[in-house]
Amino acid sequence: MQASSEQKRPLEIELSFPVQTYDIDFAGIVSNIVYIRWLEDLRIALATAYFPVQKMLLNGVAPMLVKTAIEYKQPINIFDKPTGKIWMSKMKSIKWAMEAEIIVAGKVAAIAQQSGCFIELSTRKPVPIPSEFFQAYFAQQ
Repeated sequence: MQASSEQKRPLEIELSFPVQTYDIDFAGIVSNIVYIRWLEDLRIALATAYFPVQKMLLNGVAPMLVKTAIEYKQPINIFDKPTGKIWMSKMKSIKWAMEAEIIVAGKVAAIAQQSGCFIELSTRKPVPIPSEFFQAYFAQQ
């Protein structure tokens, strides 16, 4: 897993995250589960920009996450000011993949990959990626 600022980053979204006291584990650093929440926040922000959740639900579809992998590069502490970036790294007719970075003071603290598909809510079966989202991705290739 390796993120690079030189590669294309279609649909890239960036958010800043406050580190809360409840984000800290017994070792005094941000708990691993917080990164999962931050990735969710990033995915929701990406969806809001390109294919909002309300529109997904009106169309009877939703994204389904099937895999998350995170590599922790350096710890994040209570007074750090992390920023997250997420972008689509692959999109096929049914499957998608995203990559993300969490950055503190210009250094990558963690990199992540997530993959999934869209499902029809009534059947819970995979469906093609909605055309609006698909077209937004390929417009930035």
